[in-house]
Amino acid sequence: MDMSWPHQPMSRRRALTAATCLTAGALLPPAAAPDLATAAPATYPNPVIWQDFADIDVIRVGDTFYASASTMHYSPGAPVLRSYDLVNWEIAGHSVPALDFGAKYDLNGARGYVRGIWASSLAYRPSNRTFYWLGQIDFARSYVYTATAAEGPWNRLTTISTPYYDAGLLVDSDDTLYVAYGNTTISVAQLSPDGRTQVRTQQVFTTPSSVGTLEGSRFYKINGRYYIFLTRPANGQYILKSSGGPFGPYTMRQVLLDLRGPIPGGGVPHQGGLVQTQNGAWYYLAFVDAYPGGRMPALAPVTWTSDGWPVVQLVDGAWGASYPSPVVPPPPRPVTPMTGVDTFDGPALNPRWEWNHNPDNTKWSVGGGLTLRTATVTNDLYWARNTLTHRIQGPTSTATVQLDHSAMRDGDRAGLALLRDSSAWIGVKRDGGVPRLVMVNGLTMDGSWNTTGTGTEVASAAAPGSRVWLRASADIRPGTGRLGSFSYSTDGTTFTRLGPAFSLGNDWRFFMGYRFALFNHATQALGGAVRVTRFDLSTP
Repeated sequence: MDMSWPHQPMSRRRALTAATCLTAGALLPPAAAPDLATAAPATYPNPVIWQDFADIDVIRVGDTFYASASTMHYSPGAPVLRSYDLVNWEIAGHSVPALDFGAKYDLNGARGYVRGIWASSLAYRPSNRTFYWLGQIDFARSYVYTATAAEGPWNRLTTISTPYYDAGLLVDSDDTLYVAYGNTTISVAQLSPDGRTQVRTQQVFTTPSSVGTLEGSRFYKINGRYYIFLTRPANGQYILKSSGGPFGPYTMRQVLLDLRGPIPGGGVPHQGGLVQTQNGAWYYLAFVDAYPGGRMPALAPVTWTSDGWPVVQLVDGAWGASYPSPVVPPPPRPVTPMTGVDTFDGPALNPRWEWNHNPDNTKWSVGGGLTLRTATVTNDLYWARNTLTHRIQGPTSTATVQLDHSAMRDGDRAGLALLRDSSAWIGVKRDGGVPRLVMVNGLTMDGSWNTTGTGTEVASAAAPGSRVWLRASADIRPGTGRLGSFSYSTDGTTFTRLGPAFSLGNDWRFFMGYRFALFNHATQALGGAVRVTRFDLSTP
């Protein structure tokens, strides 16, 4: 089947609803034992990325696949992932270089937690060889960014007064730009040829009350038909089809509902995008709710009925824990791992990193290590600027950092955190001219993302010398009672546990999963600094 550069969005609102319908889908047989006489086809495991990348939009440009994801209050936003086989992914860059949408994204008098980059859309326009990112911010307006290369630089093209909630951008075969968007009531907008303004918008579908909520539009044109791919948060996927044009009329079909997912204890795969390989095969890249780690991308093959409806291929009635690998051309090179060592050699941060809100760029640098100068005077880590975050690798992983704390000043707090709406950290407190190693827990926020606890020191140790190795380990398998732990070393070889185990929260409402976070903030006065000379993310 031909696909005319379809590009879809991502959606994130979560009205968790119960449903009783059976899953729709074709069955694949369970994997058979290998026949030694013939080589078994290679398979891939799910999730294809065990890191937090939600509301996936996925496209193919030539022999390269790209995907985008939600990042909320983290900056830069909207990461662009790249793959040559739909299984192995790297982070190429970010579509939104900074969250320049108001002072709250700078932690300046207000905070942007659980705002910012929600479900959005990534598209490619062959006529001008340009990538497009489109998303709404704060339910107020929509933004379009463009780039001629996925890794950037990305620049803002326009601001549109209509907030395209959970937008899906389609570049039609005649080069017209359309946007599908909305929650329950689904609309389609047509943009001007230059993509800067809205020409027309029209409601095209109202979700039946028997279905509930539909959102998360992705917009496609396939074999002359128009499709809007929609999610029912957080347990279903539906699709609308029109043979009469982008404005409909549309008919609806259920794609999946209450489908058992590939991660034990995790949720139903949903809210992703459809993509076609070079040889015509189709795949659905969705995400699985898997807190405390976040929402993990999973991949399944898709076939089509004779009358043009997609069917997810299942294994024993479920989204498969593994499938035969997509048949694609050999990759031009291996992708860059999302784990491993970073020594911050510069001249810029690796795109694996995202700041908690926008940083003060005068207070950090890279080159021979990462230097974090204090940027905020506060006793609340949730208000501290220049906290640098990294996704946790599942199902379990460990981050180890080498920290030079010789330039800290009295009142400074620096270290390595497990960061979410309930947090803990290990690091250095300097008071009265003396640095101490501490483990702190009890950093909490309420459901409106106001701080309710700034932390309690629960363990400490001497901090001899000017450098220390800090380590945090986290079990982010879905479920309650998953634990994190902290330890330190004065020689980089022998590590000593510090403090009790930390119980990771797994409520979905913060949306983003736990992250490792590097921080340095003042409680008395600015002027201090630390240097991180090495970060190592490893798995067992």
